[in-house]
Amino acid sequence: MKKSVLITLLLMAAVGLSAQEFNCKVQINTQQVQGFDRSVITNLKTAITEFMNNRKWTDYNFKPEERIECTLLFTVSQLVSSDEFKGSFNIVMQRPVYKTNYRSPLLNMIDKNIQFHYTASQAMNFSDNTYSDNLTSLLAFYAYMMLGIDFDSFANQGGTAYYEKAMAVVQTAQTSNYTGWQAHESQKNRYHFVEGFLNKAYEGLRTFLYQYHRLGLDVMADDVAGGRKKILASLAQLKSVNEKRPGLYNLQLILDAKRSEIINIFSKANMNEKNSMINIMSQTDPPNGNKYRQVLSMK
Repeated sequence: MKKSVLITLLLMAAVGLSAQEFNCKVQINTQQVQGFDRSVITNLKTAITEFMNNRKWTDYNFKPEERIECTLLFTVSQLVSSDEFKGSFNIVMQRPVYKTNYRSPLLNMIDKNIQFHYTASQAMNFSDNTYSDNLTSLLAFYAYMMLGIDFDSFANQGGTAYYEKAMAVVQTAQTSNYTGWQAHESQKNRYHFVEGFLNKAYEGLRTFLYQYHRLGLDVMADDVAGGRKKILASLAQLKSVNEKRPGLYNLQLILDAKRSEIINIFSKANMNEKNSMINIMSQTDPPNGNKYRQVLSMK
């Protein structure tokens, strides 16, 4: 009887582990500030890690190898008070590529407007459509955004439900006095980050995420030339969005994440493909045109 109960508990634990969506590594940099209780930072790191990794964010059961790999670096630039922190989030996320050990970068961004209260005994409570505090709203927003981007990379327009959840976080957080949530504050903040993916005018960004990753990268283990051809075709989606809205925040974030990878993919392409990629990307990402032209000398 005891053995049966033990097996049941182990199975339940295994199911719980497979259900979690994130493998989020949290780092906190406090080099810019002094004179505070270091134990609070240790507790904060643990609290953020557990909030991201132990909470169930979707109705899907993720296998361990399917979990979203991400790193969240919080750089503390100012102690507003003994329990109020100000600084920036650097968020990096990656996606596994089918039949390889390679992980493709999906996001590498910095949010410079991070501010929240935290005490060592603070409960990390979050409920959709309800504002509790700025820390959990920030973490939930980026969790849903990462889920949206990840799902978009596996299915065309697959991340809509998570972008909608992220927008709901924005709308509830707009009742607070914290910056980063309002449309009028900046063209490069949390509101515009999620709005850029929900706006039908820019849906080419989401089509790109699917075509580039699922139809391109995921087939390259079996068909390098075929996968690269799909990736080349997907770049036209970025060019189209840039023509509609040059400098769009979301487009810049995608370019920052994918630029080096695109160059690497086409380093061994034939000359026609190299020239086609350079033509598209030099128009889409003009400040970095010379970086793309480097492929001409690569073999």
